Amino acid sequence: MQQASLLQTPSWGQELRATIGLAGPLAAANLLQMLTYAVDVIFIARLGEQELAGSALAVSLFGLVLWALTGLTGAVAPLIAEAVGARAPALRPVRRSVRMALWLALLAGVSGTGLCLLLDPIMRASGQQSGIIVFANQYNNVVVFSMVPMLLAGVLRNFVSALGRPIFATAITGLGIFVNAAANYVFIFGHLGAPELGLAGAAVATIITALFTLAAYVLAIRMDRRLHRYHVFGRLWSPDWARFRQIIQIGTPIALTITAEAGIFGTAAFLMGRFGAAELAGHTVALQLAALAFQVPFGVGQAAAIRVGYHYGARDAVGAGRAGWVAIAIGTGFMALTASAMVLFPNLLLRIYIDPDAAANATLVAFALQYLVLAAIFQLADGVQAVAAGALRGLQDTRVPMWFAIFSYWVPGIGMSIGLGFFTPLEGTGVWIGLATGLFFAAALLIWRWHRREALGLTRGQQAV
Repeated sequence: MQQASLLQTPSWGQELRATIGLAGPLAAANLLQMLTYAVDVIFIARLGEQELAGSALAVSLFGLVLWALTGLTGAVAPLIAEAVGARAPALRPVRRSVRMALWLALLAGVSGTGLCLLLDPIMRASGQQSGIIVFANQYNNVVVFSMVPMLLAGVLRNFVSALGRPIFATAITGLGIFVNAAANYVFIFGHLGAPELGLAGAAVATIITALFTLAAYVLAIRMDRRLHRYHVFGRLWSPDWARFRQIIQIGTPIALTITAEAGIFGTAAFLMGRFGAAELAGHTVALQLAALAFQVPFGVGQAAAIRVGYHYGARDAVGAGRAGWVAIAIGTGFMALTASAMVLFPNLLLRIYIDPDAAANATLVAFALQYLVLAAIFQLADGVQAVAAGALRGLQDTRVPMWFAIFSYWVPGIGMSIGLGFFTPLEGTGVWIGLATGLFFAAALLIWRWHRREALGLTRGQQAV
């Protein structure tokens, strides 16, 4: 965003165009990231069922830790936006924020790596099969070394996006898909003279992709004149402990919120497994479609944090409110479209993952179609809560939303899933009703807080003159 546009509150139309221009590339990058994970699954599945199951167990812990720590370090985005909004171009405060976020990414990544190395005792304590444990450890003991470069790249992604270059995130993630596919091909099966590493080769491919992504962001920042003038890689050894603490203060509730949300869906999978393999498979496919659609409002929420943060830094309460409501409308509108598609064209959507006409998939498809109707219902709530949370992050308000999330997901959400799933004939349908209930509670509470932002003292005053 150019400095001139910060001197007055954008009109509704201007804000709409600016939000779409920022959210579009971010949402595309999120979708491409999902495609990167899909490439891993495609290659690993060719090794066998045991290898795929082992990698899935490893990714369940690695992905949760990585996602939570990305939320922790991602608190740098609203801080950058605030600095630019207050005194663009704000070279010094932006540079210090990015530097301390890189420090935090390094420290958190090392800690996260250690946490993921506890996978073996976790698997043994939960009674996993010994053959799967062997493959899970084989994959996990290598892939953990990708966590630090992934977190560092995430900080740089926030930097380029907040400074108006979100297309870099899209392009770099897209290129990473090809790097990941090539590395999987070479190291899993031993092509082009490389050793045949099997499942460990897939983990090596992830490390190579992470290092490529990090290097690509560094190169993009060095080559772009607007980004390079911030010199974010200068004086990397110089601490700013106040800024470091501020990122942790804002980011820790975000990380805990992510953990709470991811935890409810992980728990739902274990609950569905109690009803049978077909129910769990149908649940997994329906949830994958919902997760695919969620990447767009998730990107809109990331854009909302930046757009609201600009106005928050400029002490423009009207502009901040306008940015938040525009983003919420965009996210809700998109999810209304995907919800309609799930009801009107469910078989077409299922073809993304399975053949709905195959006789062998008949039971799975029946459950998936049943759950897709419920997924369509909670799509709206999921979109609203994701964007509203992003808008509140732009105001650096993360602690109370964290408690909203923990309560919503784990009291009415899981509570109703267990109650309806195991104490009524609804079974899997009851679990999904519980998921929807948790999301609706979260959406309602977050919208209430956003609507009451000025009365609650979350803004920094009225429009600056």
